[in-house]
Amino acid sequence: MARVAVMGSGSFGTAMGMIVADAGNDVIMWAREPEVMESINNTHINEMFHPGLELPEGLRVTTDVKEALSEAEIIVLAIPAQTLRENLSTWKLWIEPNAIVVTLMKGIEATSGKRMTEVIAEVGAIPPERVVAISGPNLAREIIQRQPAATTVACVDPANARLVAAAITTAYFRPYWTEDVVGAEVCGSMKNVIALANGMAYGLGYGENAQASMITRGLAEMTRLGIALGANPMTFLGLGGIGDLIATCTSSLSRNRTFGENLGRGLTVDETIERTKQTCEGVKSCAALLELGRANGVEMPITEQVVQVVEHGMSPSEMLGNLMSRDPKADQGSAAAVQ
Repeated sequence: MARVAVMGSGSFGTAMGMIVADAGNDVIMWAREPEVMESINNTHINEMFHPGLELPEGLRVTTDVKEALSEAEIIVLAIPAQTLRENLSTWKLWIEPNAIVVTLMKGIEATSGKRMTEVIAEVGAIPPERVVAISGPNLAREIIQRQPAATTVACVDPANARLVAAAITTAYFRPYWTEDVVGAEVCGSMKNVIALANGMAYGLGYGENAQASMITRGLAEMTRLGIALGANPMTFLGLGGIGDLIATCTSSLSRNRTFGENLGRGLTVDETIERTKQTCEGVKSCAALLELGRANGVEMPITEQVVQVVEHGMSPSEMLGNLMSRDPKADQGSAAAVQ
């Protein structure tokens, strides 16, 4: 049994808190909102994010960062990616010297283009061997209902990857581990951008052919970027790659897919943000991912068009028209990822 702190009580943070509690760990969750703390501690339900779904009695919540981090052996960060640097610059004061820090964040830092594990290592002065990324087809609502799911646990130190995997193994949640941190994080960030594009296609009324094409070419695009950054191509065929891409692109529970749908149906970016009231990492990270691709000589047509919609007001119909009018290229199956 490990002492685990889950920093963040949103949709997925709460789901992970439930997982580590069900796995038999001593877990405490930090919440920004006092009403979330009171709801979970008093009724074992997070009424703000998962109304009506009961959480383990052993899951307790605090709004005190120091209390949450005190003596924690594993620290799980479940906050919006763009808030990581600011929060961690303060939180690092209470992180135990040998604690393992786990990121659930699926985005890259907009100002620097750095992956979340890189920001954690830099800001927290934490060796990469103690920084772990979790990425997979993990829709929070299904997990809270204890429906079966699997995920990828990535760390450059395989011993710590296995340690975290053991701490989150339950009858309904099965982790696999890998040393390919770069691949896991590129998958987690890029699949959100592809889901935005796929959601726009769906919102415009396009069918399964268009969506299957978008997902497949999106997989090629994210794999190209990953390979350029040193990732293992096989990671993109695993849970954190095609698995998470399918779930995020096709599920009505996906924030990024839903955000794209709203854009496809005619809402503006600001109107969609007002309607959803949740963080959509694809919107926050797409421009930085495009710049990362350009800096590494990677062609990223889908990401480029999503940025045009999100940042510059292009219509989704024009975006999809631009993608369809590109010059034909050879399709070489999985090898297309590097073309």
